[in-house]
Amino acid sequence: MNMDSTPPPITPNSPDSPPPLPSREEQSWAIALHLSGFAGLILPAFGQIIAPLIIWLIKRAQSPLLDQVGKNVLNFQISFTIYALIAGALSWLCIGLFILPIIGILWIVFMIIAAVKTSNGESYTYPLSIQFLR
Repeated sequence: MNMDSTPPPITPNSPDSPPPLPSREEQSWAIALHLSGFAGLILPAFGQIIAPLIIWLIKRAQSPLLDQVGKNVLNFQISFTIYALIAGALSWLCIGLFILPIIGILWIVFMIIAAVKTSNGESYTYPLSIQFLR
């Protein structure tokens, strides 16, 4: 009986092999995608959508990771823009006056969490996002 408990080596094409780690450049662009939503503070109308859209359109063909992160970021930004517009429309009922600041805080917190997790090599899926792009 063999007492060696080491598993057999994983071959690169085996289904058990972990996905390849992103390059430093891919990771940097993924972080930039997450943080590009802050462009909405500079261009208040739709900068939070336009900036990640431009980065995603340029970089999506270079990496499957950047393609997926870009879609994730765009889904989040479009969703939260819709939520903010609805809350703004409900402001005349005073409901939106309470909801709008919560949406703004969550928007900032989720983008920071996404950037930090990405810098640590983890993937992040935004909560409360509608999946427009798959």
